[in-house]
Amino acid sequence: MKVSYFDTVWDAIEPSKSDAANMRARADLMIAIHKTVLRWNTTQATAARRLGLTQPRLNDLLKGRIGKFSLDALVNHATRAGLEVKVRVGKKAA
Repeated sequence: MKVSYFDTVWDAIEPSKSDAANMRARADLMIAIHKTVLRWNTTQATAARRLGLTQPRLNDLLKGRIGKFSLDALVNHATRAGLEVKVRVGKKAA
C-alpha cells in the first residue's frame, strides 16, 4: 500500500493543482468573511444587507457552502466587508 501526503485537503481531493489553489483561496476568503461578520455582532439579515447579499446567500457563506461561490464573488464580498484582499504569487518551495 502506497501512502500519499498532501499539503492541504484541497491538494488531496481536487483533480489539478490549479483547482486546489482556487479552492484554497476561496476557503481562505470565506473564513475571513465569516470571522468579520461574527465580529459585527449583528443579525444575518443586517450583515447580508451590508455585504449586498440576501440573507439565505449569506447563510450559505457562513455555513461554508464553498461550491456556491466563485473566487471573484468572494473577493467582492470581502471588499464590501472592509477587508483588504491581496494575492501572493511565488515559486513553490521544493
